[in-house]
Amino acid sequence: MRRCGRWIGTGIPDKLYTIKKGGTARRGADARQSLGGRSPVKITPLHPLFAAEATGIDISVDLTPDQIAEIREAMDTYAVLAFREQTIDDARQRRFSEYFGPLETSRKLHRKGYVPRLDTKMSDISNLDETGRPLAKDDFRLLNMYANRLWHTDSSFKRIPARYSVLAAHVLPRGGGGNTEFADMRAAYDDLDGATKARIENYVCIHSIMNSRERLGYTDFDEGERTGLSPVRQVLVRTHPGSQRKSLYLASHAGSIEGLPVPEGRMTLIDLTEHATQPKYVYSHAWRPGDVVMWDNRCTMHRGRWHDPGDIRDMRRTTVSDEIPTVSEDAPRRAG
Repeated sequence: MRRCGRWIGTGIPDKLYTIKKGGTARRGADARQSLGGRSPVKITPLHPLFAAEATGIDISVDLTPDQIAEIREAMDTYAVLAFREQTIDDARQRRFSEYFGPLETSRKLHRKGYVPRLDTKMSDISNLDETGRPLAKDDFRLLNMYANRLWHTDSSFKRIPARYSVLAAHVLPRGGGGNTEFADMRAAYDDLDGATKARIENYVCIHSIMNSRERLGYTDFDEGERTGLSPVRQVLVRTHPGSQRKSLYLASHAGSIEGLPVPEGRMTLIDLTEHATQPKYVYSHAWRPGDVVMWDNRCTMHRGRWHDPGDIRDMRRTTVSDEIPTVSEDAPRRAG
């Protein structure tokens, strides 16, 4: 059943994790009594297929190797993890994220007079200008707010894409709205018929942030942006190194498929995206104050939902790099 926009009562059992020495998870009553009575982390599924909330852990303090391994295990299983009731500033968010890999530097906007609000290791997922006021209706930065409402995966337009993203809620819209939706690309792949899986197995897509922006009618990229944001190649089907599950790797940044005529490639991407974003694959996260949500970009897509642009929505993201590309530089290109 559903309550408050979230799936509950799933077929995935709740888990009480405390990692004992040696890295093996202990569950249930045994976990409650482990480590000298230390409170276990409770993992509660939020959807029948993926996504869970984690309570009983403070991610603003230094984590132990066992806690880091515990979070990795939960991420391999659920792909989206919501940490509730956190008190976290930018520095602590960066420190937490760095437990899982090197942080990306946020994409620079080549606009005269642009002053970023946040550190270069933080992405500003807000509707605020540098003074903390809502963006004016003619501010070019609104493009990012609109583009975030397209289905995408973070940094697929970079040769080395993102592994994890960590998004912290600082101020939520007074009038509601602004949910974040996630799609499970593993389950979507699993449900494809055998012929489709065989057909797309070795496809390589061309990703560019210009593709997603052009969908919104924006083509006014200056020379610095065009040079720094050149198209990159990404596989269409990925195998997750932790779970060993295959998944679709899609995003609104993908504009074509190597070896296919442009119309055929785009229709293939449209068909797969429509399939992967059916309601049965989607979890909608209704944000609460103190929420920090972590997701795996290798096996999910996500998008933001509408909120009144006059209401402040201050969200801040760190992005963990995957460190290796999905396509090697010397991989052969398919002729069209």
